Amino acid sequence: MENEKVFAMSFSKVYGLLIAKAERKGRTRAEVEEVTSWLTGYTAQQIDELMDSEISYGDFFRQAPEMNPNREKITGVVCGVRVENVENSLMRDIRYLDKLVDELAKGKAMEKILRE
Repeated sequence: MENEKVFAMSFSKVYGLLIAKAERKGRTRAEVEEVTSWLTGYTAQQIDELMDSEISYGDFFRQAPEMNPNREKITGVVCGVRVENVENSLMRDIRYLDKLVDELAKGKAMEKILRE
């Protein structure tokens, strides 16, 4: 049931919080968009358009153009949860983005964040 609450949240609200987290640590919105694009296949322009829409956070991921197959290389803990062990695939994808933004905020190099 907790997952459904997260899936129903407003994309613009949650994404705005991710941007704010990164900016507080000296990173940029463009960098958040870059990791989001890498993960989901959305362009920066599409993300900006979705920020002005009513799309839910769950639908943002469900409708992603192309989830990056290398996302399974993302491991570690975010918000006390080991991302690679999340059973629900949609929630795991959401946690992957959380982890990418967390790594960004911690100052990790973009090449390492994008698993290059």
